[in-house]
Amino acid sequence: MTANLAIIILAAGQGTRMKSRIPKVLHPIGGRPLVGHVLTTAARLEAQHIEVVVRHERDQVVAALTKDYPGAVFIDQDDVPGTGRAVQVAIDALPADFDGDVLVLSGDVPLLEVETLRRLIDGHRTAAAAATLLSARLEDPTGYGRVIRDAAGTVQRIVEQKDASADEAAVTEINAGVYVFRAPELRTYLSRVGQDNAQGEMYLTTVIELLRGAEQTVAAELADDTASTFGINDRVQLAEAGRVLNDRIVRRWQREGVTVIDPATTWIDDDANLSPDVTILPNTHILRATVIAPGAIVGPDTTLVDCEVGENAIVRRTDATLAVIGAGATVGPFSFLRPGTVLGANGKIGAYVETKNAEIGEGSKVPHLSYVGDATIGRGVNLGASTITANYDDVNKHRTEIGDEVHTGSHTVLVAPVRLGAGAKTAAGAVVRKDVPAGALAMSVAPQRNIEGWVEKNRAGTGAADAASRENSAE
Repeated sequence: MTANLAIIILAAGQGTRMKSRIPKVLHPIGGRPLVGHVLTTAARLEAQHIEVVVRHERDQVVAALTKDYPGAVFIDQDDVPGTGRAVQVAIDALPADFDGDVLVLSGDVPLLEVETLRRLIDGHRTAAAAATLLSARLEDPTGYGRVIRDAAGTVQRIVEQKDASADEAAVTEINAGVYVFRAPELRTYLSRVGQDNAQGEMYLTTVIELLRGAEQTVAAELADDTASTFGINDRVQLAEAGRVLNDRIVRRWQREGVTVIDPATTWIDDDANLSPDVTILPNTHILRATVIAPGAIVGPDTTLVDCEVGENAIVRRTDATLAVIGAGATVGPFSFLRPGTVLGANGKIGAYVETKNAEIGEGSKVPHLSYVGDATIGRGVNLGASTITANYDDVNKHRTEIGDEVHTGSHTVLVAPVRLGAGAKTAAGAVVRKDVPAGALAMSVAPQRNIEGWVEKNRAGTGAADAASRENSAE
């Protein structure tokens, strides 16, 4: 299907209506930049050549895409404006003997699916057309170029919004900015495109008109799903496209056996990977390359970024990034897992716990009100409420090591670097500055001192002083 095919992706525009320092094509939906979705779709067509035409914020665009899309070749557009010139510089960069088909995509049309493009290419080749464009019918076509047909329904030309007459502007069939051309004809007729229009640009759409004038076959493929042709020009359209994409992703996982309780408040990025019998509760975001194993329950009110969640784990009201949660483990509510957190199977990170760069062994528990950073924790450990690993000495970070079956008392502070041997204990309120041998009890002992009458003397007239006076008088 896609043999002898070159793909040109137009990503040179400034996108002024976004009103952003970020190039329009780099604004994200579904965990990828707009042009990233186009590149991902293009890669699945297995074309011989994939070129991305860049100009505005060229270095920023190239840097953002090079790592994730290594097969793309970046072509610089010169000072001549317009989509026609963008395609022309890309065509010039192809091998001179390339005589196949050229698929032209827009970097700001992210919702096109591979099946739609395959149909477009197939229809183009079946019709032996010099050019085939993808069109759609919209109730409100404002902002899009209009597809103008003759009385027989044959495509005659495409008119941009700013160049359209009143009658042409009333046409509801729009140009999606997606084309297939035969390369020889494209080369020939691009050389004849001028800049005689309201914008002073080389329009790619002029090629369609020139081809028709030369009695070449121009076909049009009407898109089944108009949402797939959405172009992004401002933040409103960005949000609309994001919602359409998310709806697709959620439905796909539901059909794969994932229970999504409230699709309207569930956001799942395109690179996430879920398993059958996963349950996603409301207000949950599954972002980037997060992987969730069968039987896990995630949410409500949870955000996972690049995390791994094991089989039958439960994660509630949690914010986690680059964390691994073992099978059967429980996390939350109100937990904060920072990068490098690894919770072993059947472990627990509980309410109001923050972890960072911490390996927590199988069956170990950090139930509540604790900070565990830069630590290695063995199996079967229980950290008492408000246990803190004091890992930072104002200059360097240091590591805490805790052996198997260690139990700490409430409000223990472990001043790193420090090691607690297997089976060790700490008493409530202990401040541990030295290593604790296996099986030892660490205590910070200071005699308690009571100063009689201090409140009545120093806080006279307060409720506390009055209450103390009444109790002392009663005695």
